[in-house]
Amino acid sequence: MQRHVIIVAGGKGLRMGADIPKQFLPIQGKPLLMHTLETFHSFDAALSLTLVLPPAQQDYWRQLCREHDFHIPHQIADGGETRFQSVSNGLAALSEATDDALVAVHDGARPLITAEGIRRCAEAARETGAAACAHPVVDTLKRADEHDCTLPEVVSRERLWGMETPQIFRLPLLREAYKLVKARGLAVTDEVSAVEAAGVQTHLVQVGANMKITLPGDLELAELIWKHRA
Repeated sequence: MQRHVIIVAGGKGLRMGADIPKQFLPIQGKPLLMHTLETFHSFDAALSLTLVLPPAQQDYWRQLCREHDFHIPHQIADGGETRFQSVSNGLAALSEATDDALVAVHDGARPLITAEGIRRCAEAARETGAAACAHPVVDTLKRADEHDCTLPEVVSRERLWGMETPQIFRLPLLREAYKLVKARGLAVTDEVSAVEAAGVQTHLVQVGANMKITLPGDLELAELIWKHRA
């Protein structure tokens, strides 16, 4: 079975307040994006890895690979203005697929995904054709007005899930879903939304700590989790 991974790393990390894009910030002494690639490689060294990066960041990434003696095989595709465009570019870079081929799309800024978490999501995708990592929402939810003040509205969290990655699908399914989304001019923020537009449900899988590095403080928390696992 062909198995592909598209790692999307096009974020600028503006909410982190850092001088460099967040995917290049260090965890345990090396860019967190390298940890992400290493985990997928440790899960299956035969995986086809495609890293989607903005063209302006690609030379810097190659420089980091030389500095850290990083040699995990991967190809690079150009990032787009949106996640949808970036994943589309990643899909275009893949070889022609057999009907049972799987493709995982993963946020480069989620370095805490484990090989076991990937395995569980991949097994669900093999069985159902579409699976994604996610977690049940446990916080109280409030809606706010334009001044960031709470509105007197009860927002139920029953059966609400926070979406994560990887999101894994049969490759022909995801390609057809992306063609449909583009043809209809729909706006989608992840691959689950794309395949839903094609009428396909996605099985949700809980895999433990799998946060996305987004806000100040996330990096320190990720360091603590990393050290605890070690």
